[in-house]
Amino acid sequence: MATAKARHILVTSEDQCAEIKEQIIAGTDFADIARQYSTCPSGKQGGDLGEFGPGQMVREFDEVVFSGEVGKVHGPVKTQFGYHLLEITSRTD
Repeated sequence: MATAKARHILVTSEDQCAEIKEQIIAGTDFADIARQYSTCPSGKQGGDLGEFGPGQMVREFDEVVFSGEVGKVHGPVKTQFGYHLLEITSRTD
């Protein structure tokens, strides 16, 4: 079974999500930004979600995490919780 490790940042607006992504692309550390801005409890751990398999996260997460490029920041990704930036840190097939 496929598994992935990822981290994310959750915010309430698409604009804020896009602004944070620009900061990360410019070199700001993902974990530091997650601790500062993420409204998800995982923000305290730098956005780390640990390891999970398909179907353990919401559909929008799965679509990105199990098909997107590893090591790249993806998003904004809209879910019922808000807007996410996702970074796939590893994936096995």
